[in-house]
Amino acid sequence: MCAWVVLSWPWLSGSVTIPFDAKAHFQAQIQFLAQALHSGQSPFWTHNVFGGSPQVADPQSLIFSPAILLALISPSPSFREVDVYVLLHLLGGGLGVLMFARQRGWHPAAGLLAALVFAFGASAAWRVQHVGQIASFGFFGLSLWLTARMLDRGTIGAGILAGLAAGFMVLEPDQVALLAAYVLVGMVVAHWLSGGMASLRASVKPIAAASIAGLAVIALPLLWTWLFAEASTRPAVDIVEAGRGSLHPLSLITAFVADLFGARDPKVDFWGPYSPAWHAGELYLSQNMGQVYAGALPFLLLIAPGLSRGWLWDRAIRPFSIMLLLMVLFALGRYTPFFHFAYEFLPGIKAFRRPADATFLIGGLGAIVSGYLLHRLLSEEKPVAILREVAVALAAALLIAGLSLLMASQRGHFADALVPSLSAVGWAVASLAVLAVIARRRGLAAPLLASLLVCGLVGADLAVNNGPNESTALAPELYDVLRPETRNETVALLKTLTAQPAGSPRRDRIELLGMGFEWPNAGLVHGFDHTLGYNPLRLAEFSAAVGTRDSIAAPEERVFTPLFPSYHCRLADLLGLRFIASRVPIGQVDRGLHDGDLRLVARTRDGYVYENPRALPRAMFVSGWQMADFDAMTTTGQWPESDPRQVVLLESEPPMASPQGAGPGRGEVRLTRYRNTQIEIDVSADRAGFVLLNDIWHPWWRAEVDGVPAEILKANVLFRAVQVPAGTHKVRFSFHPVEGAIAELRERVEEKLEPQSEVATAPGRGPSGSPATRLGLEPPEPRQLPVEDQRAASPRFQ
Repeated sequence: MCAWVVLSWPWLSGSVTIPFDAKAHFQAQIQFLAQALHSGQSPFWTHNVFGGSPQVADPQSLIFSPAILLALISPSPSFREVDVYVLLHLLGGGLGVLMFARQRGWHPAAGLLAALVFAFGASAAWRVQHVGQIASFGFFGLSLWLTARMLDRGTIGAGILAGLAAGFMVLEPDQVALLAAYVLVGMVVAHWLSGGMASLRASVKPIAAASIAGLAVIALPLLWTWLFAEASTRPAVDIVEAGRGSLHPLSLITAFVADLFGARDPKVDFWGPYSPAWHAGELYLSQNMGQVYAGALPFLLLIAPGLSRGWLWDRAIRPFSIMLLLMVLFALGRYTPFFHFAYEFLPGIKAFRRPADATFLIGGLGAIVSGYLLHRLLSEEKPVAILREVAVALAAALLIAGLSLLMASQRGHFADALVPSLSAVGWAVASLAVLAVIARRRGLAAPLLASLLVCGLVGADLAVNNGPNESTALAPELYDVLRPETRNETVALLKTLTAQPAGSPRRDRIELLGMGFEWPNAGLVHGFDHTLGYNPLRLAEFSAAVGTRDSIAAPEERVFTPLFPSYHCRLADLLGLRFIASRVPIGQVDRGLHDGDLRLVARTRDGYVYENPRALPRAMFVSGWQMADFDAMTTTGQWPESDPRQVVLLESEPPMASPQGAGPGRGEVRLTRYRNTQIEIDVSADRAGFVLLNDIWHPWWRAEVDGVPAEILKANVLFRAVQVPAGTHKVRFSFHPVEGAIAELRERVEEKLEPQSEVATAPGRGPSGSPATRLGLEPPEPRQLPVEDQRAASPRFQ
């Protein structure tokens, strides 16, 4: 606990904050969650990014994580509070490993070593900004202990606890959770193999209880996530794209030489395998993702006595040694055949894009294995000939340091690698000295002395080599725009410009065009509706039509489409995209604009703010209708000849048939209620027509007209329309994720059961994949920025 406080203190004190994804994505998500709960709203849908998105189905929305507790406590969680929330997962995982060691009867110094390395080694330290994966990893530590406890005790109660922990581990489904689940399965299989039929029979009831408890936690959230993913821009990742997220074999050297490539030293331009000098187009990892340093002592223990005496193959630790090796092979991705095997045959692997995510498990399993080796070393009845092991480990350390310098010299970076290599040797010497001392002491005070020395040495090692750096700790002021109380003039201006009186049918959208890495999800914090955002999961139909990518940090990341070829287009007007804030003059991004298409409203310290005077209201009454082929429109960008203020385009006939074409009717609409999951519109019209809501269509929304259920028609490619008779009516839209997901699942099952020739193609999707895929609008191959531009756009830290 003390070591956790000391190693976490830079963040706990508030002097630095966890940057990049932790702020640009997850801070905004938690802020939205807190504001929704404290304003009496549901957080299950947001209008603030990508034209609308089902938060309840987004695994990164944190709704089903312990973050819900922070959101309930604080209406506006601060940067420090969110950082503490993240670091508490590492504390919980470390304590789980400590309890695992205690249950196995390990030497206390060995348990401390395993806990410290688990919580602050490898990706647990270097990728702390990936909040969801940190949460999965923390729960993995607890699940590891509770699964071992379940197998040892064989009780139903122990099984329920293990199942709950594993359920929370995979509740935010990511590749760390998936691989950790395979590790837990491996533990169970190893238990059966070692104990035979007797152990299998004894574990049936607790495992059944664990399965029921786990499924109770994850069933509905995983159904939502699966349906969302199927309709998203990334229903699966092909093996070529996944291979670009492989760990380069030479990155394994950082297991001993911590900062060999300059990932931590801001004075050194990163020169490792993911830099431009190393064929950057072949691999796409940021520099921190290749760091696997977990301390000198754990690494040397794997060599001697782990390899030198064969203790890695001890029956007690053999399953973990095997799984550690498999995780290394998996992380190497395209460089070994194992990843290709896993991709083809292990369920779930095709859903994720980075085999290098296995570095979390390399650190976690390395912690367990090295802890066991120290335990055996200190628990042998007859003291081990420690000097022999020290000599072997020291020789290995010198050899690796020498090879590192040789490789650096060949690439012209000898001077950059010299200090890290000498530092690695220094930590190795200190570790071996401590090992020699504690291995020879056998008195009553020896466990206490060993625990203090190991904790002090490993804690200092990890603090120096895995401590705060430009990947994991930056000044909080850099993310001021994500504070609800920010005084940023651009945010204040946009809030003023988009404010509307009560009942107005307008709710203008904005676009934050290349304003910086921290800007795309600012709408979640400040309540304005952004056409784009920052999220790897986005609804495919919206992405195909509008041209979204994972983020919009830089102006050149804006992608135009056939249906959205310019900011002067019908789709921009229907979206109600009225204001565009850009870091550069808009003409540098949209070459199709002419004088007068957009009006410059203001120039702020952040950039330029433009107005689209043609932007339409969010709610409209339209009397006429016309059939249209939305797929063809998305592909060609050709709209039928019609006035969007008089005619709504539909892909199927409306329930109350009427002649196609523009009608003479007039109507007035008032947007009387606009909440996250509830929208109410009052309409008065002299003839029948359609209430058009320019919010993205989604199958989980339901509508009522004067309290009577009504069909929501997909309108104008992306939006919602409800047919209403003449007169005065109240139209109510509400979001029903449970009912909607079950209905969608039922439709999918029925389609599977029908003969293939009779299965209708779902609107907006064809046999060739998502609309984004058919149009070639999936994110292109990642572009490696010059070193001097990396800090600005931050792809190296994503």
